[in-house]
Amino acid sequence: MPSPRVDPLIVGRVIGDVLDPFTKSVDLRVVYNNREINSACVLRPSQVVMQPRVHIGGNDLRNFYTLIMVDPDAPSPSNPIYREYLHWLVTNIPATTDASFGNEVVCYEKPTPSMGIHRFVLVLFRQLGRETVYAPGWRWNFNTREFAELYNLGLPVASVYFNCHRESGTGGRRA
Repeated sequence: MPSPRVDPLIVGRVIGDVLDPFTKSVDLRVVYNNREINSACVLRPSQVVMQPRVHIGGNDLRNFYTLIMVDPDAPSPSNPIYREYLHWLVTNIPATTDASFGNEVVCYEKPTPSMGIHRFVLVLFRQLGRETVYAPGWRWNFNTREFAELYNLGLPVASVYFNCHRESGTGGRRA
């Protein structure tokens, strides 16, 4: 009998550190340099310089989504005093399209971890309507849960994350 599949968002502590438990209901594909990322994959900073192509599933162009990318391990996994650092925020993305059809309200900032292995989390929320989500005033100490509550976004509809460490870094995750 096959063993039950363990959700990488739980194993990687994304559920808990960044998000509450949720049920995925929309397809989310994130592609850096023709490489689709899966949760817990490892990318180097040189592979994530340019913003990824993000494809949103769904079947109704009248549904709009907000995409958030954060680093919950800033400035270091052992001392994440800036949790969460906001790297990217795109709103008003129509279903069945990609992030380029949305409104980039916080421009993409490439990951540049200096200490340890960082998780970079991309989260997708369904909006209640168009033009209902606005840019926060800061990147440091952004809080995905509070932001979702402020704009009545509810629980995420999809999420994926990748691990990244400095170009010359090696070794495992530190607690």
